[in-house]
Amino acid sequence: MSSNSTDQNVAAAQAMLASDKLPFHRKLTYGFTDMAGNLLYTLIGSYMLYFFTNVFGLDVGTAGALLLLGRFIDALGAPVMGVLVDHTHSKYGKNRPWFLWMALPFTISVWLLFTTPALGSTAKIIYAGAMYIIAELTYTALSTPITSVLPNLSANSDERTSANSIRMVLGNVGNFFAVTFVMPLASALGNGNERRGWSLAVGLYAVIAFIVLMIAFLDMREKNIGEEKIITIRESVKATKNNWPWVLIVLANLLLWTAYSARNAALPYYFQYNLDNKSLISIFNGFSIIQILGMASVPFVVKYLHKWGTTILMLSLTMIGQIWIGFAGTNVTSALVGWCLACIGSGSAMTMFFSMVGDTVDFGEWKNGIRANGFLTAMGASFCIQMGSGIGSFIAARILAAFGFTAAKAVQAAESLTAISFTFIWVPVIIYALSALCMVFYRKWEKHEPVVTEELAERRAQEEAETVK
Repeated sequence: MSSNSTDQNVAAAQAMLASDKLPFHRKLTYGFTDMAGNLLYTLIGSYMLYFFTNVFGLDVGTAGALLLLGRFIDALGAPVMGVLVDHTHSKYGKNRPWFLWMALPFTISVWLLFTTPALGSTAKIIYAGAMYIIAELTYTALSTPITSVLPNLSANSDERTSANSIRMVLGNVGNFFAVTFVMPLASALGNGNERRGWSLAVGLYAVIAFIVLMIAFLDMREKNIGEEKIITIRESVKATKNNWPWVLIVLANLLLWTAYSARNAALPYYFQYNLDNKSLISIFNGFSIIQILGMASVPFVVKYLHKWGTTILMLSLTMIGQIWIGFAGTNVTSALVGWCLACIGSGSAMTMFFSMVGDTVDFGEWKNGIRANGFLTAMGASFCIQMGSGIGSFIAARILAAFGFTAAKAVQAAESLTAISFTFIWVPVIIYALSALCMVFYRKWEKHEPVVTEELAERRAQEEAETVK
């Protein structure tokens, strides 16, 4: 190839990246996908263990085992879902049709999960386990394209970061309404019947989530859907070869979700039993909306600290907040300050991981010549959420069970209270620190991103030029 042709391709690639802007309304409706997902899924992450023990009627050991088993099965479904996305070919694209196909199964299955049927003890365990697995699988089928569609919305890394930040902010709005109002709403609708109240409250949320998902589907667009070729399972796996930034993101994100889920699983018990104030559950969960401040600031912080530095900063802020809560003790005001710090940090770190896993798709294409959006993002996002949530909830359940917790006791023994406090405050700190360590090693790969982005753009410009000829 002549130097003149090379210069033309470089210029075309730079112009392509500069002009690849994503309309604000599309960034907004992209965020609707996560808002709808979180409106229901955060109920599972925040209240599932509590619901199983204190409403559904399972003992904490059985509940913990179900959560781990269900998450393990669903985590295995994440790479399968990624391959399915990579093999999807329709007029809507690879990812977009899944929002249409999975909206109804997802919303109905979550509603059934929080509905308590009149069954015997063994049948109830089977029902709980089956509905939990189904709800998790349908969420995986929905959440995988939410993440994997991002690289197809724009090739511009800044536009992706901006769209992902809006997505995380709106996802947090869904999280806020879910965790803040579900318990008061269930109490009001149940009118003394807690099981009926939870079923009606989650049913209402399910209807809203379905409508929001349909709006997102109708507005979303994927680029170059006619040009994308279907890749084999072997090629999908090959995209991970020597993709070290992807390996680090998977490990770091898995640790983050393990810590986050252990904290959330222990939260209702901490306020109900340790602080003897059940109303604080909704209040503190409501204040988690403050993490929007961190999520919205991510694109600006990244400009100064880069992605790896921003992630470490946010994880450190999370750990400081957790430790603050530990030293606050029964001082609710002080604990709330620590909680806000922890929420800002954890929410922003999640934003970073969802953004960076999209960058590893580019690295896989640059390194191996294979663009496996679905598989790489499924493992980097959905697998981490599912597996990390299962491990985190299981850790919480096992610690509580080991120290004699039982929902049948209105007042827990001192050992149980200590176990609840340790699980809520200190277990997450330890695991968040390990996640931050992974990002120290990610630094060298982030420095290489400009080369990857420009060379990929040059390849595409060259392909377009050859097609025209």
